[in-house]
Amino acid sequence: MRGASAVTKQIFFEEVVVDQSLPTLIKHPTSRQLVMWAGASGEFSEMHYDKDFALSKGFPGIIVHGMLMTSFLAQLLTDWMGEWGTLKRIKTANRQFILVDQDIICKGKVTNKYVEKSEHYVECELWAENENGEKCVAAVALVTLPERKGNTQRFELE
Repeated sequence: MRGASAVTKQIFFEEVVVDQSLPTLIKHPTSRQLVMWAGASGEFSEMHYDKDFALSKGFPGIIVHGMLMTSFLAQLLTDWMGEWGTLKRIKTANRQFILVDQDIICKGKVTNKYVEKSEHYVECELWAENENGEKCVAAVALVTLPERKGNTQRFELE
């Protein structure tokens, strides 16, 4: 999937398996998107919109905001978990920059699942790669998913 959100199916706790891969999400941020993100987030560092400034600081071009890449990873997770899942926590570490107008490949996998106080938790490892397959952002996240057993709600979206 390239950039679009397409939640089409609810995933249930019982369906999740440790080491299961999450669907890949590919984003391609443009200069326009970075300007829009800067306006929404209030993060106006010149390295995110001024190529000459970025070059003067030793970067090979305009770089994507770290928090924008975090939002892409959050989108990967929320698209996967469906409408009835809840993102409880996401923690990221930026390891390398990604340039504007390059693909950002967002991936993830399930690392653990457990039940605590009637909540069905799933831990995930997420990461964003550049076009060369290098991991630029690493993340860990915690979500809760609905239990299928005894659930009478209709979860599939039409």
